[in-house]
Amino acid sequence: MFAVVDVAGQQLKVSPAERVFVPRLDEKVGTSVKFEHVLLVSDDKKVSVGNPYVKNVSVSAKVLDHVKDDTVIVFKKKRRKGYRLRRGHRQQYTEVEITNIG
Repeated sequence: MFAVVDVAGQQLKVSPAERVFVPRLDEKVGTSVKFEHVLLVSDDKKVSVGNPYVKNVSVSAKVLDHVKDDTVIVFKKKRRKGYRLRRGHRQQYTEVEITNIG
């Protein structure tokens, strides 16, 4: 069984007991989260596709941790002008474990 869920503009394919990284959520570690925007649900026999969302279906997850991604370096330079700019960016994510689909 799996589902395709829309979380903050990202579409993720999730299964029960799977750990995924989603954009940072304002939930505390250990709390339960429900994702209502389910685009597709599939079990062994049947596939349900939403228009745009599947009705009466949600995905439950448990917040495990808040983490940061690796640093992405942004480097700008203009030749012969003495202009150099070095910046870094670390995207913040929340690690969740999918507990239930349905």
